[in-house]
Amino acid sequence: MLDTSFLKQGDVTALTPEQVEKLKEVAGFPEDCADHEHLAVLSFLYLYLSICQSQRALPSLDVTVWSELPTGAGLGSSAAYSVCLAAALLTACEEIPNPLKDGEAASRWTEESLELINKWAFQGERVIHGNPSGVDNAVSTWGGGLRYQKGKISSLKSVETSAAGVKPVAGRSRPPALKILLINTKVPRSTKALVAGVRSRLLKFPEIVAPLLTSIDAISLECERVLGEMAAAPAPEHYLVLEELIDMNQHHLNALGVGHASLDRLCQVTMAYGLHSKLTGAGGGGCGITLLRPDLEQPEVEAMKQALTSCGFDCWETSIGAPGVSIHTAASLDAPVRQALDGL
Repeated sequence: MLDTSFLKQGDVTALTPEQVEKLKEVAGFPEDCADHEHLAVLSFLYLYLSICQSQRALPSLDVTVWSELPTGAGLGSSAAYSVCLAAALLTACEEIPNPLKDGEAASRWTEESLELINKWAFQGERVIHGNPSGVDNAVSTWGGGLRYQKGKISSLKSVETSAAGVKPVAGRSRPPALKILLINTKVPRSTKALVAGVRSRLLKFPEIVAPLLTSIDAISLECERVLGEMAAAPAPEHYLVLEELIDMNQHHLNALGVGHASLDRLCQVTMAYGLHSKLTGAGGGGCGITLLRPDLEQPEVEAMKQALTSCGFDCWETSIGAPGVSIHTAASLDAPVRQALDGL
């Protein structure tokens, strides 16, 4: 019989290094395993054993995981994985109610259930990353836009400007989903090394770098203000402002030392089509995003994608501000997704 006594029952607490080593022992993994596949299995094992402890016996489950997100590209694939696992296991063990009603194709959990999903998902993320910020799993859980400031995460609601600055407006819709092109340069990078580089530059040139960070904060606040206006009445002028903010942000990030020749090339290619791009994630390679204005013709987008592909990059058309974790009936899934799942 599997001994799970080393995990505290019903307690959403961080794993200790000793518990992680015990998980590796249970899984039959070597102590020094640190690749994506091993860590993903350990995260599942932790969530399964912890969440399902409330059952009389650990349930037999078939779990199929399929994703279009590349791993290790700074796109939050591990957070999406952890959130989906937590939601599925909590629902299967009836720790939270299944929100899907008869006749519905898809549904979302209540705020209370989402809170619990997010707490467990964060612990799953800690198994994989050690000390994550919690932003990625929060976005995967709630969707939309989130504000991350000084370690605090809050939902990005519609905003208005007042004498006191920027404040949320109750009862208004969320900012609209912005269409983007997501581009993977496929250049590997180390988040840890990039963060250390910024810190080193700040210590070396405090009077230069500190104002850059302050300016980036101001760019974020201005972006938040514009998105708030767009929620009420989106206009072409809003996209022009967002494009300016994207350009300024990218230049600031280059000045901080987190740019890369591949990202410069990405920005040059998209600018040739009159579009504006910036890095996303840690920088130093990885991924970038290009804002797609609503007036853009599809042939232009396809031509740009072709140009980016010829540089060796991968591209996906997607949107920012989509809903968070949801439960779907199999019949409601897109045909390519169903085919992929059936083929596993």
